[in-house]
Amino acid sequence: MNLKKTPLVFITRQIPEAAVDLLKKKKFKVKVYEEDHPIPEKELVQNIINADAVISLLTDKFDSAVIDKMKNCKIIANYAVGFNNIDVKYAEKKKIFVSNTPDVLTDSTADLTMTLVLACARRIIEGEKFLMMKKYKGWKPKLLLGVELKGKTFGILGAGRIGTAVALRAKSFGTNIVYFSDLKNEFLEQKVDAERLSLDTLLKKSDFISIHLPLTEKTYHLLNKKKLSLIKKDAILVNTARGEIIEEKELIRILKQKKIRCAGLDVFENEPYINSEFYRLKNVVLLPHIGSATEEARTNMALLAAKNVISVLSGKKPVTPVL
Repeated sequence: MNLKKTPLVFITRQIPEAAVDLLKKKKFKVKVYEEDHPIPEKELVQNIINADAVISLLTDKFDSAVIDKMKNCKIIANYAVGFNNIDVKYAEKKKIFVSNTPDVLTDSTADLTMTLVLACARRIIEGEKFLMMKKYKGWKPKLLLGVELKGKTFGILGAGRIGTAVALRAKSFGTNIVYFSDLKNEFLEQKVDAERLSLDTLLKKSDFISIHLPLTEKTYHLLNKKKLSLIKKDAILVNTARGEIIEEKELIRILKQKKIRCAGLDVFENEPYINSEFYRLKNVVLLPHIGSATEEARTNMALLAAKNVISVLSGKKPVTPVL
């Protein structure tokens, strides 16, 4: 008699069916949390106790207390590039792999970054509201004047995959690329003549600043009151990385005082809570964390998470481990 247990994979939220189908094709038992909101911690713990693998979201917190409840788990496959929601070192100590989904959402996030840059530069949201409120009475020489990208300095904070993809897109608009990174990006320096700068120098020189850093203890509130004060008065700041990198109350303050031109935000410090002060500002463009929200990216993220699970449960290492 074959008493071998069928591996159980728990998925903490509904994700594209392609991943579920792939796991079932490999004869795994799959359980999905069906509610359309982040799973409460109590229910998360109940479902991961006997799971052999978990596909998690950024909204799921896997601290040491939660990880201790995982009796059989061999991998936490995070459905995201970031993994600040997981105590990776503790998971490693408990012999649980942690993986993420790099590369597959690079283009979608880079595209959205440039969307925010252009929306801020050309006052797209203001223009739409102006038109919808029936205020448009005809063309005027000074109506909703924006700024061009050509000839401007475009600063990249974090020159990894996404930062590099944004730099290439920004260069096509005729900008001069500068970047801040712990590591030298030789590809960018050779491809677009990018210049590596200190954080302070980049903030002072850049007309456009785009954030592409991971959230760590080092980058939490990296752009605090002191750093934000270095930004040019006519600069545009865009964040599609993690909201906590910016000290939000200070960003709101300088936006109110018009000490920067505009901010484009896809992420916020206390998601899903959005500081209501943002709604009163005209010089912001706000999006509901949709950087990777394309059919292609979200499906490929799901498939990569599933492939990480399959690899580990087959006795191999993850395809894209975080360590």
